[in-house]
Amino acid sequence: MKSITYLQFNGEAEEVLSFYEEALQATSVQKVRFDAFVQNPNAPMTAEEQNMIMEARIEFFGNSLMLSDVPPSMQAVMGEITKGNSVLISIIDADPEMNARSFEKLVEGGTVIMPLSSTPWSASFGIVIDQFGVMWKFNSDASKFLDNFLK
Repeated sequence: MKSITYLQFNGEAEEVLSFYEEALQATSVQKVRFDAFVQNPNAPMTAEEQNMIMEARIEFFGNSLMLSDVPPSMQAVMGEITKGNSVLISIIDADPEMNARSFEKLVEGGTVIMPLSSTPWSASFGIVIDQFGVMWKFNSDASKFLDNFLK
């Protein structure tokens, strides 16, 4: 069994995917739009909804992140997509230079919560909320910290 981070957006998944592809130096990006499948005549989608991302995966530095749009017709049943702070993606155990490159890209149009810097628990630690409302935490020494602290 595996677990993966999956983000949902309100029609902006294409933009998010392009942004993350560059910011995270993606090695692979795959996407499928809703129009790849025959539409249900009992629940037809608008042309705009059919062009939205049904499922996408981006791979970077041995990690995967999945995302999709939730069209308005689906939100009517599932509930609205709202930006919030209940999800945080943590990038751990990367070297400080790699953290700096990704952090600087993700901060474009976003908000720095804690600047990337050396702390007593990590050589490279910082928190940013990107322009899409997703919170990212960078901690170059996360595994070492827990292993050493919990001994």
